[in-house]
Amino acid sequence: MCGIVGYIGSNQAAPIILDGLSKLEYRGYDSAGMAVFDGEKINAKKAVGRLKILENLTHGGETMKGTAGVGHTRWATHGAPSDANSHPHLNAKGTIAVVHNGIIENYIPLKKKMISKGYEFVSETDTEVLAHLLDYYYKGNPLEAISKVLHRVEGSYALGIMFSEYPDEIYAARKDSPLIVGQNEEGCFIASDVPAILKYTRSVYYVDNQEIVQLKREGMKFFSVDEEELTKEAVTIDWDADAAEKAGYEHFMLKEMYEQPKTVTDTISPRIKDNDIVIDELKMTDEELKAIKRIHIVACGSAYHAGVTGKYVIESLARIPVEVDFASEFRYRDPILGDDCMVIVISQSGETADSLAALRDSKAKGYKVLGIVNVVGSSIAREADSVMYTWAGPEIAVATTKAYSAQLAALYLLAMKLAKANNRVSEDRFQQLLVDLRKLPEQIELLLGQKEKIQHFANRYVGAKDIFFIGRGIDYAISLEGSLKLKEISYVHSEAYAAGELKHGTISLIEDGTLVVAVSTQPNLYQKTISNIVEVKARGAFIMAVTSVENQAIEKASDYVVYIPQTDPLFTNSLAIIPLQLFGYYVAVGKGCDVDKPRNLAKSVTVE
Repeated sequence: MCGIVGYIGSNQAAPIILDGLSKLEYRGYDSAGMAVFDGEKINAKKAVGRLKILENLTHGGETMKGTAGVGHTRWATHGAPSDANSHPHLNAKGTIAVVHNGIIENYIPLKKKMISKGYEFVSETDTEVLAHLLDYYYKGNPLEAISKVLHRVEGSYALGIMFSEYPDEIYAARKDSPLIVGQNEEGCFIASDVPAILKYTRSVYYVDNQEIVQLKREGMKFFSVDEEELTKEAVTIDWDADAAEKAGYEHFMLKEMYEQPKTVTDTISPRIKDNDIVIDELKMTDEELKAIKRIHIVACGSAYHAGVTGKYVIESLARIPVEVDFASEFRYRDPILGDDCMVIVISQSGETADSLAALRDSKAKGYKVLGIVNVVGSSIAREADSVMYTWAGPEIAVATTKAYSAQLAALYLLAMKLAKANNRVSEDRFQQLLVDLRKLPEQIELLLGQKEKIQHFANRYVGAKDIFFIGRGIDYAISLEGSLKLKEISYVHSEAYAAGELKHGTISLIEDGTLVVAVSTQPNLYQKTISNIVEVKARGAFIMAVTSVENQAIEKASDYVVYIPQTDPLFTNSLAIIPLQLFGYYVAVGKGCDVDKPRNLAKSVTVE
């Protein structure tokens, strides 16, 4: 959530800040602002709405002169979207400016304390407390003031800070909210995520929890929250810069859907060697893998849906019991894990607040944690005992597609590795699974080639009020993700149901003409699902079926059928989800929705 960009160097800061913030629009926001030091004072400009309004207000940054500044895009948490609540926030004298991602949990008692000392507040935000606290503790030494403030606040933060008395410096600080800093020959940068500064530098430092960074034109220094100087090593970002651009596609989401064949290939190929699966990053021998008797998968949103599929695949192949939890529930329910348990935390960004908290809780209790993440050097990647990267590259659209497909691929590999370590799969079956795994990218590309057919069908449901998805087993997991894709970008009310539960109440929602998407890819459940289709069709439903090529019998019960290529039943999610992604996308496009930036959503949820 939210976005921070800061710059100090030999160039004008405002245009660089605006450019960086534009690369963070995918994170979601409802207002934007920036503060720039012009040589005499700090000037701040804020605007509710899209970044374009701030760009127009400042003529692309040309009217805000100065070579040091910080900028911010805000998702409202404390206080409605307004100029007063937008960042940056300044102290009363306008000599200190701060931008903040995260939540200051104890801001109410701190605010009361500052009011008692004569400070006046002009916003409803928690962040304004930081500006006044910095003013209160500042006695001429910025680092000392920041340190004292960070010792007082509770919660999460990524901060960009300016002091007018130190025009040649800006500061950054972090706890539980992502933040990086970077450097080139012309200056230094602060950003919430790599795309914001990839145009300017590939040399970045990941700021760790409770670290403070002092940035100057010529370089930067790192300090602990106790003002002790630290040594850090830069990470070189090897993304293709074009990967963070649309490359001619109408939306990032469509581009990223078309990148799924490469994403799956990049995730699978390095881990298949000599017709075996080698996952060196697990840092576990076969004997250690064999000792795992229970697995807990913890994730949020689409990553959770990938985890639900992972449960079916791991239990089927490796015969290890698996539980799947929403991270927001897992951390509060005091789960019973057992000494022989491994926790798997799945996250695209590696910064998801609830998932990160679940990881820390699990490690504190002594359990081994495997992170499946996409962003190299992210918090989950750094803090997990081992990490499987999904190698999806930058995913800009808020609605995940390629990162989800990569997560599925990683879970397939892990399930097969566990199955072989536990002697639960024959060599013939294992080799056939490898054949089917290698075919997935080509099969995904084949399904993407059907986009016109899906678009034509989707256009019929642009005005739909309710759409339901049903499936059994892995097909239920597919339905969950298909339903989420539709609702989050098109705003059509959609729900996914386990098909066998229809009679227990939910079938009452079916009306004449209601679209029901029936997913049926599991041969042992074909007839059961067809029975459920007949039940809803008898109540007036229109049926879109997504099924495997051999299930011709479903045509008699359905109105529209999308066939997926033949693969092992455990891998069907990777194929069946493609037409559902396309369907959701084209319904949203038909309604004129902002597909890449759906309302009220953010790419990385870094607060509870």
